[in-house]
Amino acid sequence: MSEAFALADGCELCRALRLTPWYHEDEICWIAECEACGTPMVVWRWHGIAPPAEHVTHMHARLRAVTEVHFGDCYVDDKMRNIPDHYHAHGRPAGGFWGWEFPRRPG
Repeated sequence: MSEAFALADGCELCRALRLTPWYHEDEICWIAECEACGTPMVVWRWHGIAPPAEHVTHMHARLRAVTEVHFGDCYVDDKMRNIPDHYHAHGRPAGGFWGWEFPRRPG
């Protein structure tokens, strides 16, 4: 593994604790419900804010697939508000911001 793809001690997203429901995980990312807003959130497996473009494309595609199955239409919000030093993006409900604004789907 290169130094560019490393984990950071003390980073909440690097620890990847399963505190909320998880929907997907692979070698590039994991997707779980965000503790703060209740929307599905994709998290890059490695610490940093600039994943390679192919990783971003992969993560956004996985996030959209999860929201389609479990929640409904979304837009990808990758403004990292509370944790600005580890790439992650939220799948927010079309026309909304919070998870409770999603029409839940069985899945």
